[in-house]
Amino acid sequence: MTDGILAGMRVVEAAAFVAAPLGGMTLAQMGADVIRIDTLGGGLDYKRWPVTHDDFSLFWCGLNKSKRSVTLDLGQPEGRDIAMALITAPGEDAGILLTNFPARGWLDHDKLKAKRQDLIQLTVQGDRHGGSAVDYTINSRVGIPYITGDERGAATQEAVNHVLPAWDLVTGQMAAVGLLAAERHRLKTGQGQHVKLPLEDVALAAVSHLGLIAEAQLGYKRERHGNELFGAFGRDFKTADGERVIIVGLTLKQWQAICEAMGLNEAVRALGELRGLNLDREGHRFKARKELGVMVERWMAQHSYAEATAALTKHGACWGKYQTLIQLVTQDEACSLANPMFRTIDQPGVGKYLAAGLPLNFSGMQRLPAGVAPTLGHHTGEVLSQLLGVTQAQYGSLCERGVVAR
Repeated sequence: MTDGILAGMRVVEAAAFVAAPLGGMTLAQMGADVIRIDTLGGGLDYKRWPVTHDDFSLFWCGLNKSKRSVTLDLGQPEGRDIAMALITAPGEDAGILLTNFPARGWLDHDKLKAKRQDLIQLTVQGDRHGGSAVDYTINSRVGIPYITGDERGAATQEAVNHVLPAWDLVTGQMAAVGLLAAERHRLKTGQGQHVKLPLEDVALAAVSHLGLIAEAQLGYKRERHGNELFGAFGRDFKTADGERVIIVGLTLKQWQAICEAMGLNEAVRALGELRGLNLDREGHRFKARKELGVMVERWMAQHSYAEATAALTKHGACWGKYQTLIQLVTQDEACSLANPMFRTIDQPGVGKYLAAGLPLNFSGMQRLPAGVAPTLGHHTGEVLSQLLGVTQAQYGSLCERGVVAR
């Protein structure tokens, strides 16, 4: 057992793709014993890209670190019975299920609750009615593709799909929070419950929190602004030697640092007077973003990357370099062993590479190192023995009947 902050908690996960597996891995990286159940041969995401040249899924490895893997023939009644027994197995900190599959059959909450009254089950859904949806279809629903991309695309209503599955990522963290909240409630009352978490509602809540729903309801139309930061000053600029940098003046301190670094104070004051704007205010900087952008662009074009970033850093400006993923892993110290969140793991089927552990850093205990993802079904015998008391002879019989793999 680990000594993480959630040591002793046991969670059974029956899931695929991003949100639910991410929620399970988050708990596992805090020390919970997360047991993933898959069908023989792997689940829906077992070969999800990106993959190695040998067709080994880096996606699956990335979202299943530090878990234990059990495989069963879920097409057989006996396989489904074993899965239900694992979910409802005794233990004060057990009886917790995380899934994004429909709550029916062996995942039916009422059937599982009949075996364990205090069961906690969290089901990630597509929409609140249980309909199918993924991050990309939800994103199109909430309007993000129509406010993303080049402002010239507004005239043609061109949709720009985002490559980052933001709602999946938020939902994964919400799933972990939801299970911990339900578990706290059970500790106080002894009562379990079925928690439903629709991906659609996560996205709707997020755009509501950001003011986008209120903005639309009040009749304001959000336009595309390309790489411009909405509501303040910020976009990409090129240096004299061709490097691309993003510079952001969101707060007044950040904006003043940019002006000091580039010697723009007098020109900015004159622009504010000409336009009747107070450029100490972020919204007014957005209104004057084109003129301000020309000033910054001109200064950046006269300085090399080294010169520009040295000046920006000296004055405490907020900036970042655009770099590729290859540059990130080969040149950026933050994505290296210098960052204690990372460690080099030797992943079966893949080899050695840098893997991230938990971003949370608790002062009261040491951060657990990133663990490998299990090979498919690696812990089946171990888990069945520990949780269900299955003997070697019984396990051999299960193998012969094809309920589990050898």
